[in-house]
Amino acid sequence: MDQLDRKILNLLQRDASRSNVSVAEEVGLSPSSCLRRVRRLHKIGIIDRTVAILNPAKTGRGLKALVTVELKLHGEQHMRRFLDIAVAEDPVSQAYAVTGETDVVLMLNLHDMEEFDTLCDRLFRDQTNVARFFTMMVIRTAKEETAFRL
Repeated sequence: MDQLDRKILNLLQRDASRSNVSVAEEVGLSPSSCLRRVRRLHKIGIIDRTVAILNPAKTGRGLKALVTVELKLHGEQHMRRFLDIAVAEDPVSQAYAVTGETDVVLMLNLHDMEEFDTLCDRLFRDQTNVARFFTMMVIRTAKEETAFRL
């Protein structure tokens, strides 16, 4: 990956709907050259996927929560089982196995507290191997980016 690839990727991370011609002009390449680079970046997996990023509040999922989860039983199979259950839930937008006192961190985008309550019943209360969970409701978002500088 060279400097031109980095410039292309930085532009596409900000707005992947830009035309190839527009990106090519900004980085100083011909459109065909730019398109070849973008296709190569897809092929080698640097560009994982191209998506539309929605505004959660305008789609009715404006309530955000971070949940840390401590499991009763540890080990790969127990972690994988819980993560499989969690990622199948629509409100779970991000799920991470982490180090430290916490085993899992979940990011939720919820309709309301009622949805959160029913999700808690499914994920944390029955036979899901959860020892404890702690919830932090987001009251203000200072930064929420999908892009990172290359």
